[in-house]
Amino acid sequence: MARRSPATDLFDFDHEICGRAEIAGADEAGRGSLAGPLVAAAVVFDYSRRGPAQFASLLADLADSKKLTPVARERLYPLITLHASRFAIIVAGNRTIDEEGLHRTNLSALSSSFTALDPCPAAMIVDGRQMLPDGPAGHQPVTKGDSRSACIAAASIIAKVTRDRLMRRLHPLYPQYGFDRHVGYITKEHRLAVDRHGYSALHRRSFKLSNAD
Repeated sequence: MARRSPATDLFDFDHEICGRAEIAGADEAGRGSLAGPLVAAAVVFDYSRRGPAQFASLLADLADSKKLTPVARERLYPLITLHASRFAIIVAGNRTIDEEGLHRTNLSALSSSFTALDPCPAAMIVDGRQMLPDGPAGHQPVTKGDSRSACIAAASIIAKVTRDRLMRRLHPLYPQYGFDRHVGYITKEHRLAVDRHGYSALHRRSFKLSNAD
């Protein structure tokens, strides 16, 4: 008997929603970070081209980005971009977060990731519990979607890898903060660096250390 791919349930979940059609999933990375941008992504899988079993075979290790190692996420990134019909990435900088607020920026970035797909599929799902206020008509929230849906899990990986790469590229500009290691999230090293050097131009000044635990 062939080994059942761990991703099978994720693709079956999406297939039950869209049938033999396209479906888009959106998720974000960096919401809880003290420094750097928030990145949202949307990924489309087309079930008129492949069935869920075929997708699960091609992306056998697909899972919520938080459950994967950095090496696994980097390995999956090019496979997702290869087998997805299309994808979109939206980057919202720390200044936007400070000016608009984290929650509003998050919802806006997720909405923009859908509309950037051009065209949006009829079936659209987003990780979370609420509809996007400015999102395209017909989208639906999925609680814990990054661990239930293939397209949302794929979007979570695209967003996470994109953001981590960006923070590592920015590290040489601010080497004293260690962005190449913690990519802007709160660690003991990051706390000590902020205590010593204050906030950099990449830090979210509206997001205090006391809120980041």
